[in-house]
Amino acid sequence: MSSVYEPREDSDLLARYVRLLARGRVLDMGTGSGVQAFIAAENSKVKEITAVDINPLAIVHVARRIETLKEMDPRIRSMVVLQSDMFDVLDGQRFDTIICNPPYLPDEEKDTDPALYGGPQGYEFAVKFLAEAKEYLAPGGQILFLFSSLTNRDRIDMELKRLGYLHEELAQLAEFFERLYVYRIWLPERDAQ
Repeated sequence: MSSVYEPREDSDLLARYVRLLARGRVLDMGTGSGVQAFIAAENSKVKEITAVDINPLAIVHVARRIETLKEMDPRIRSMVVLQSDMFDVLDGQRFDTIICNPPYLPDEEKDTDPALYGGPQGYEFAVKFLAEAKEYLAPGGQILFLFSSLTNRDRIDMELKRLGYLHEELAQLAEFFERLYVYRIWLPERDAQ
């Protein structure tokens, strides 16, 4: 299993919008170091946070940080961290905000770190996540989603349309070898904004 994904430029970019837009019951999918979950806890509109990751090392890391910080904020005290392959252990729970900074690099033969590589083309994890997330969004819920130009933006846009989502681009950032995008995604019949 890989080590814990440490925050980078992509995490910082997504965190700006998590800080502003997270609300209600929050799910941080693929939490890694937990940076998005802890940023969400700073927002007074957030009621509770569930952080999940497939990596047991990430779960231990976030659980230790919760233990250290729980006296400072009631939202951290009530934060739950679970080991899960995507939504497997969430049993039909619904969330007002789902945060996802998925692994988005195309697989390389020598390195298949699940924190970085999203499948042979780079978008496979993202496509699966978007398809499954529909069942876990509360009415009026939103997804705050970051991906890279290496993931294939046209494919992501096509999947969003195919799955019946609406979306807006919140930001993009040019990096050395890629462009990062942050989308807010929702289902039209459930959009409360």
